[in-house]
Amino acid sequence: ALNARLEGLISASEVVVFMKGTRDSPKCGFSSKMMALLEEHRVPFTTFDILSDEEVRQGLKVYSTWPTYPQVYAHGKLVGGLDVLNELAAEGELLSELKVSPEDGTPALEPVTLVSKIKRALQAERVE
Repeated sequence: ALNARLEGLISASEVVVFMKGTRDSPKCGFSSKMMALLEEHRVPFTTFDILSDEEVRQGLKVYSTWPTYPQVYAHGKLVGGLDVLNELAAEGELLSELKVSPEDGTPALEPVTLVSKIKRALQAERVE
């Protein structure tokens, strides 16, 4: 019964974030950083507050074999936690990995990474 409930929650939206707190009121630093990352990239998502349901909080750790929160699911599959999504964003792969378009339909801003800053600086100096 719990697995069926978890599968329903996981599939409730294209992207679901299981986190401590809510989108508007994250209750831990990792959840807060996840909200900032997803909003910066204009990812359409819903959240589930694991602090409101201990059965889901404990059950999802077993179901996903992922021990920490937040956990991000896209199209019913676990993508990962904050570290994984930060890495995807840095590589410019976040939206494609989540298989979503930015909320307002326009392309997301190119991620500004150290590599892209160095490339621009070298191009400005015409160094190949």
